[in-house]
Amino acid sequence: MIHHISIPAKNPLRVANALAEIWNGKVYSFAPVLESYIVMDFDEHGTAIEIYPLGTQLVPNAGHRDIVKNAVSSKLSPFHAAISVPVDQERIEQIARQEGWFTQLCDHGPFKVVEFWIENQLLLELLPPGLVPEYLEFTQPQNIEKFFGTPVTSEYNRI
Repeated sequence: MIHHISIPAKNPLRVANALAEIWNGKVYSFAPVLESYIVMDFDEHGTAIEIYPLGTQLVPNAGHRDIVKNAVSSKLSPFHAAISVPVDQERIEQIARQEGWFTQLCDHGPFKVVEFWIENQLLLELLPPGLVPEYLEFTQPQNIEKFFGTPVTSEYNRI
């Protein structure tokens, strides 16, 4: 269970408001970093998305991590998350259009997602209610092994 993720954005408040609209959630200021926000959907898992200004970095430090701002930041990364949302694909596309962000239905073979590109640089794979059953079916152990093959083993997970 993933309870929260954090993402960077050029305009954190705008991103937070768009995500809250898709999620039927609420936006709150997120005190650790100025101009950061957290979107809560108040589900039974405490699911949330933190949105930090682009260039914010979490740095390991004894006792607690440091939060620093870096003027140089890559706009693209391999980070993405698949998230179930209560709205349908049409509503997701409508919100993407109003924000000027790219969106599309993407067929990954065993399941489909709606690609929602925040600020046209960060990918969220959204699963409206109609796409969730297919995704959950794919994630069953027998189907994962058919798709990916035998699990990778190493000296660390043979214990």
